[in-house]
Amino acid sequence: MAAVTSEIFVDAPPKVVYRAFTNATSLREWLCDVATVEPHPRGRMYLWWRGEFYSSGHYLELDENKKIKFRWYPSIDPAPTEVTVSLIEKDGGTVVRMDHDVPDDPSWSKMAETFRDSWDESLENLKSVLETGIDLRIANRPMLGIVPGDFTEEQAKALGVPLREGLRLDGLVDGMGAQKAGLQKDDVLIEMAGHSIRSDANSLPEAIAGKKGGDNIEVVFYRGPEKKTVTMELSKRPMPDVSFKPAELAKNARELYEAGLAEVEKCFEGVSDAEAMKRPDPKEWSALEIVAHLIHGERYNQIFVTDLIDGYERVADNFGSNVDAQVQATVKAYPSVELMLEALRRAVEETLAYVGCLPEGFVANKGSYYRFGFGLLQPNFHITAHVQQIKDTLADVRK
Repeated sequence: MAAVTSEIFVDAPPKVVYRAFTNATSLREWLCDVATVEPHPRGRMYLWWRGEFYSSGHYLELDENKKIKFRWYPSIDPAPTEVTVSLIEKDGGTVVRMDHDVPDDPSWSKMAETFRDSWDESLENLKSVLETGIDLRIANRPMLGIVPGDFTEEQAKALGVPLREGLRLDGLVDGMGAQKAGLQKDDVLIEMAGHSIRSDANSLPEAIAGKKGGDNIEVVFYRGPEKKTVTMELSKRPMPDVSFKPAELAKNARELYEAGLAEVEKCFEGVSDAEAMKRPDPKEWSALEIVAHLIHGERYNQIFVTDLIDGYERVADNFGSNVDAQVQATVKAYPSVELMLEALRRAVEETLAYVGCLPEGFVANKGSYYRFGFGLLQPNFHITAHVQQIKDTLADVRK
């Protein structure tokens, strides 16, 4: 056997690095897109990347905070191999050494070089995630400037789109590539850079893999029944400055929330409860139902950060859709403009209070903390994205 070696120094204690190889949430923050693991000898170690590449292996040896040995068996390799990760404490940080044993055979020589390049790149990302929280796979990925939405059969019929598979745009980010290319809300993307776009939002990263800000790609979409093609320039991704002081993060997030809430509340000035509850079409939401959806978004934020703190993030097979019964139930519980807007504000207050109470151990887990803060500080976050939808809905019911 021959060993392919990769090594890096990480300014984090061995305990934190060990977790990055033995916890599913931590693994997906630097190495893969989906992980499910049982960190004990013979325990599963299943890792999956967008594009259908995966490794189905298991742990072989574990020496807590010192050594991890696992079986590596990707979908494209002719046989399984073994990887040993050694953690050596040094100057308050950790030297991470990976030895990947491969057969000493000419047929494996090219594969061995691929392993070395891949582990070098992955360890650079491990260092970035554990030291700064920033996932280089995201930081270096260009932005489209879109807000993805669900795309149901009912929506396809209402929009006149002749296909059921695609990604509907719920909104666009001002000044970014999608808006500049002329895309609009409710356009349905079906192809990007030669890759098919599915209703699953995970197909987007696959389509722009290897692209960077400034690259031009071709986008095919439907606007109603009409199929269109445009050239889009991909935007560079701005990375927000996420404070690692929870109180400061909550304060920064509040500024964004307050602006969004003010926009939502302004939409309902002079609007009666009857108007707010009326659907412009039986298959479309009323204005209050849209607010109910925003409340559910805040509840999701709270569930999401709870999962991250707990270290067991839920993973779904698809982007999912909105459940109409849940929306209706929330409107029945808060059956007026006043009650619904108050419920939204209370949900936001609970999210911000939760941010201020984040435990020290979670803050030290920089990958998960930054990922949550990154989503919280997005410029076109969930509430703002739905303001125009509320305005359009109220305008329709008042005709």
